[in-house]
Amino acid sequence: MSWLRLSSVTLPLATPISDAKVFTGRQKPMTEVAFLFVEIATEQGHEGIGFGYSKRAGGPGQFAHAREIAENLLGEDPSDIGRLWTKLVWAGASVGRSGLATQAVAAFDVALWDLKAKRAGLPLAKLLGAHRDSVRCYNTSGGFLHTPTEQVLENATASLESGIGGIKLKVGHPDGTYDLARLTAVREHVGDGVPLMVDANQQWDRPTAQRMGRAMEPFGLTWIEEPLDAYDAQGHAALAASLDTPVATGEMLASVAEHMELIRHGAADVIQPDAPRIGGITQFLKLAALAEHHHLQLAPHFAMEIHLHLAAAYPIEPWVEHFDWLEPLFNERLEIRDGRMHVSDRPGLGFTLSDRARAWTVATHEAGARP
Repeated sequence: MSWLRLSSVTLPLATPISDAKVFTGRQKPMTEVAFLFVEIATEQGHEGIGFGYSKRAGGPGQFAHAREIAENLLGEDPSDIGRLWTKLVWAGASVGRSGLATQAVAAFDVALWDLKAKRAGLPLAKLLGAHRDSVRCYNTSGGFLHTPTEQVLENATASLESGIGGIKLKVGHPDGTYDLARLTAVREHVGDGVPLMVDANQQWDRPTAQRMGRAMEPFGLTWIEEPLDAYDAQGHAALAASLDTPVATGEMLASVAEHMELIRHGAADVIQPDAPRIGGITQFLKLAALAEHHHLQLAPHFAMEIHLHLAAAYPIEPWVEHFDWLEPLFNERLEIRDGRMHVSDRPGLGFTLSDRARAWTVATHEAGARP
């Protein structure tokens, strides 16, 4: 590898976003998302692009860590992705092998996989060994807690008319009757045939999760997401065993090891890893193998531009989460129809950075010589 460039990009959100963590006072509304983009090139002119992200805090830290370890890739063979992941992790191991440190590594890792697939002339899903050319998809961005119920209903209609297959509604309001009223309205609006999920964003305690889970059983939900604290594996396991509705969790975990605790306890029916959060595609593939072995459903969190490919390569029929927030960052769009998100025939991830992404760049760092 002869050249790389890091870019810290701040994506503004059109409307401040609130979920249950805001309504419980633990976080402020989200107004922007920080992205770490990594672009790499070889002496032969092959290029790859990868990214990671952070919400509310951590973006500058990811960029700073990536800048410190970046030059460890120069002169290396980009095909040796597993070895290079380990090299980058150990280059910054004094601050840990999970969390922010490996989230910075993730952006490099994704770029290496993108480059490898481009060199092969294949979409990443095909390089990994796809089980399908499209994946069931559901929309999250239209159902946040700050959104009035009538607007949520309009958003659900627009999502379904655009070809999206399912709707996820944010819950976890301090007043549980508010959640149930909104859920009733959405179920009546979309009908019984539309897959419907809810997401409490970790804001229920164990008794509340039990009560709300039982109250939501009649709605035929596809899953209840993050009903408890992300690290409460035992609580999730007890809840999953007591409800007919599947329990989904995992998006906030920052390593494969943390996900293994969920699997060991039987804490999730649906596992929701986030490749940029757990260290990239290399780590995601390790976790996917464990999840398949335990017959778990897979529904990766956020970053559909990456996760579509990974879900397409998972043996058990998965879901992928639709967010339109990232679309301004890229020149290309994903095809969505008949309830599914389709893998394009573009090599690699199939995305290039837009002019708007360049305009939102707040810091850059280059190393090596571009061919």
